[in-house]
Amino acid sequence: MPDQSLPEAPTPATRSTRARAPESPAPAAGPDGESAQRPASAESPAKDLTRRRLLGAAGASGLVLGAAGAAAGYATAPARATPLSSVGAGQAMFHVKHQPGITQGLQARGHLVAFDLAAGAGRKEAAALLRRWSETARRLMAGEATAHDDTDVARDAGPSSLTVTFGFGNSFFTRTGLEKQRPVALDPLPAFSSDHLDATRSNGDLWVQIGADDALVAFHALRAIQKDAGSAAKVRWQMNGFNRTPGATAHPMTARNLMGQMDGTRNPKPSESDFDERIFVPADSGKDPAWMANGSYAVVRRIRMLLDHWEKLSLKAQEQVIGRRKADGAALSGGTETTEMDLEKTDANGDLVVPLNAHARITRPDQNGGAAMLRRPFSYHDGIDPDGTPDAGLLFVCWQADPVRGFVTVQRKLDRGDALSQYIRHESSGLFAVPGGAAKGEYVGQRLLEA
Repeated sequence: MPDQSLPEAPTPATRSTRARAPESPAPAAGPDGESAQRPASAESPAKDLTRRRLLGAAGASGLVLGAAGAAAGYATAPARATPLSSVGAGQAMFHVKHQPGITQGLQARGHLVAFDLAAGAGRKEAAALLRRWSETARRLMAGEATAHDDTDVARDAGPSSLTVTFGFGNSFFTRTGLEKQRPVALDPLPAFSSDHLDATRSNGDLWVQIGADDALVAFHALRAIQKDAGSAAKVRWQMNGFNRTPGATAHPMTARNLMGQMDGTRNPKPSESDFDERIFVPADSGKDPAWMANGSYAVVRRIRMLLDHWEKLSLKAQEQVIGRRKADGAALSGGTETTEMDLEKTDANGDLVVPLNAHARITRPDQNGGAAMLRRPFSYHDGIDPDGTPDAGLLFVCWQADPVRGFVTVQRKLDRGDALSQYIRHESSGLFAVPGGAAKGEYVGQRLLEA
């Protein structure tokens, strides 16, 4: 769907001073209210000419990535390669129908952070905090400096497709006296056999997801959000993640995880007729409160990959665990990456080519009553344990209109016999209600906090 024409964005070089100048009109969104992205090209004619020559036919376009992943994988690659020299120009809009950071593609750097409201802080303090956070997110996503005491960490960078997303945990509603507005879908997740959860790194009153295609831009946003919390809230836990930088490969391709597997072939796409009903809460759902209209539920899991054990497997054994070829992501039943998996195909011995316990078979929506979720994770590496074991894996983030029908349904199926389960360990968990995007003049969560 084509976007409306957008005004030019300021150049990255003006980032640290734009907060002091009169603000330009808010950028336009796409015709359907979704986020639009645009290039930054307010450079001098000579610089602009040099830039165009450098970028060639690929242009200096902002990133426009595919939808994030399904139960079987990660976000898909962009429709065309993005030159590294244009990475900073990508811009996501803040005032959109659904909050930014959900349907955008994988970002090169991410931070997940949960906060607990301070003792004595309640609804009034939470509203003031969300108002501050929303304004900071809006400014930073536009490539501007923060309103007060900017650290200049991102002075030389463009927006770099920065997204900032806010959500509420189950405990938030008790702390603010809003128990009657708490969605039933926020009931605690059930326990699973693969859980080895650390309570200090799970849940939280408030959750913030930050993503960008530049590490300094992402850190700048993280630091600004933390400073804005002031005395109203304190950090409960924080995790850092990464993905491949857009433009790092010779051509667009599906992402790989730290196990080296292509993952994201069967991602739900916005073009699918039932995409919205599976991922976003409708305005008239009948079971969700009105303030959750156009929102989604995020399940967040820190999943450690037992890489030392995984890497001892032969290539064939790894492919049997996943159910797809490692080289190109094609199903073991044959064809290309996008060829439909033949679940009934057998080999010369009469054995199923795609094993019954293969991860890709078990997670298919058609094997789970149509359950699907929009996966948009980050990989992580938090160092080496004293015994030499890497503390690395996946910061799993998935989105769905109903977490019971989405994540819980699929995870229960995995619990009963996923071949991958012996090579991973779930170490932390959270479930958050993420309201719809803020309209111009609003802050995120205003329809809850000021109802």
